[in-house]
Amino acid sequence: MNNVPDKKADIVFAALARLAAGVVVFLFIGVIVSLVMASWPSIKKFSLAFLWTSEWDPPAEFFGALVSIYGTLITSFIALIIAVPVSFGVALFLTELAPGWLKRPLGLAVELLAAIPSIVYGMWGLFVFAPLFARYFQEPLSLLLSDVPLIGILFSGPAFGIGILAAGVILAIMIIPYIAAVIRDVFEQTPVLMKESAYGIGCTTWEVIWHIVLPFTKTGVIGGVMLGLGRALGETMAVTFMIGNTWQFENFSWYMPGNSIASALANEFSEAEPGLHTAALMELALLLFAITFIVLVLSRLMMLHLARKEGR
Repeated sequence: MNNVPDKKADIVFAALARLAAGVVVFLFIGVIVSLVMASWPSIKKFSLAFLWTSEWDPPAEFFGALVSIYGTLITSFIALIIAVPVSFGVALFLTELAPGWLKRPLGLAVELLAAIPSIVYGMWGLFVFAPLFARYFQEPLSLLLSDVPLIGILFSGPAFGIGILAAGVILAIMIIPYIAAVIRDVFEQTPVLMKESAYGIGCTTWEVIWHIVLPFTKTGVIGGVMLGLGRALGETMAVTFMIGNTWQFENFSWYMPGNSIASALANEFSEAEPGLHTAALMELALLLFAITFIVLVLSRLMMLHLARKEGR
């Protein structure tokens, strides 16, 4: 039998791998170039003022992205504030605390929640969640916090059941299964011997989680959180149903309707006339691409920093 390695197969395999990597880089550059070219009329006319102008007036051909940028960032921030602790709890329960007979069906339920289409979340949120949210959460919270300095501004105004806060809560419900599923899989990679050794010297469950599981899996945990954040930043249909879709920027209240970049694109792109309106929408798409890219870069820098602290 000839045991000499087939160099031709290695050469072909290496060429295919390089080709696959090249395709990814080509697509990345192609997306950036196409977005810049399509949005160039808007970039040329409004320059950097596009970022902090709140007015959006298609008939007058005057456009600003501040309302949609604010809505995108705040709804994603609200979603993360809610989703990350809940996802941690779900993952820790599934890996460390749940009895054996419950782990599989509960894990399957989490995965099924992740598979629900976003438009279903949006319709459920608008027709079922919004009335309950306005009556049983927004109204009591407004009475409780409306007079608190600074914080009260965020929870002032009428309880519509839709708006920035409601959109953020729906986004949180959507991304919890994604983050929880990733963190659960990462937690399960912790060597059993390490956990059993910690239990053997008298550590409690919380101490094992805090001192063994989390340090061993923190890179994967950050990746799971960033995955959920990316989903929240780019979500379209659920936010379109819940955020209110208005370009008014009267105050910083989270109760008020607003807009996001994704919902603005979904609502206006099909009706936009060729010219400056379409270019402004393409510039919004370029901004969303840039925000997502910045988030990804920051997450990678954070992972590198953690790796250096560990001496790798």
